[in-house]
Amino acid sequence: MVEIKWTNFAIQNLNDIGDYIEQHSYRQASKMVNYLFDSVSILETFPLSGRIVPEYDTYHVWKLIRSNYRIVYLVLNDKRIDILTIHHSAQLLPDLPVLYNNSELSP
Repeated sequence: MVEIKWTNFAIQNLNDIGDYIEQHSYRQASKMVNYLFDSVSILETFPLSGRIVPEYDTYHVWKLIRSNYRIVYLVLNDKRIDILTIHHSAQLLPDLPVLYNNSELSP
């Protein structure tokens, strides 16, 4: 089984998503945050179940599409995955070096 590590940047993204949705409905915000958080559990068993992120031009950065959100993750090896960011699909993704710097990872 693969270990999944949430970076601080990804956790902040998840909190921001919840805060935004909560302006309209606390219940919907809670449902969405839980859904996004729980949806990465598939990666424990199937780490390559997402798609490669073409914007980053590397084989190691993948994404899961859940609802209108992209969960971007780094496949470090066959034992560990780091969740880098969660973004609404209408938003541009941050540059990869920004993700590395904010996640305390080295490329």
